[in-house]
Amino acid sequence: MYVVCKEHVELAIDMFVDEYEDAPDVVDLKETKFSDWDPPVKCKECESKAEFLVV
Repeated sequence: MYVVCKEHVELAIDMFVDEYEDAPDVVDLKETKFSDWDPPVKCKECESKAEFLVV
């Protein structure tokens, strides 16, 4: 699972495919709320605001 900004979505997808050999789902964090989990505020790769969850 990767939480990333828009700039790093492609990198996260590539890392997911390399690790799991399957296509991930990409979730827009602006449109999705989780009842039991608060996503990180910052991108895994930089200090930008996290916008997408790649799972």
